[in-house]
Amino acid sequence: MRALAEPGVLFLDDAQRLTPPLLDYLRQVWDAPGCAAALVLCGAGSERALARASALRSRVLTWHQVGRLDGSGVPQTLSLFHPVWAQADADDVARVDEQMARGNFRTWAKITSHVYAARERDPARRVDRELIEQACARLGPYP
Repeated sequence: MRALAEPGVLFLDDAQRLTPPLLDYLRQVWDAPGCAAALVLCGAGSERALARASALRSRVLTWHQVGRLDGSGVPQTLSLFHPVWAQADADDVARVDEQMARGNFRTWAKITSHVYAARERDPARRVDRELIEQACARLGPYP
């Protein structure tokens, strides 16, 4: 509760997996006097989970649908997401987005993790098409 007394934001991904008792607990926490934080519940289907927790649902200030990343904005978004993408060629990123990630940010987070790990093993390695393709190959058949 002390942490929530400070202004800030708590993000909970996969909110659709939260049980009704846990959602009610979150409502109680945010109703507590002195709570200065905001709660953001994310995840496909989270609105259905909140439908089962009417006391919390009635406190929702706004709903926002986040779609897939626009292909033209993927290189810039990735460079803001993680510094490993700062030197990557935008054409290589666009190609991988078209063939593998298809605008899915979660897939890009996985690719980023693999690229980052490869760079940790070899810091001098450039983030080029070959490295990105190796990272994508690690995703398996279900990115």
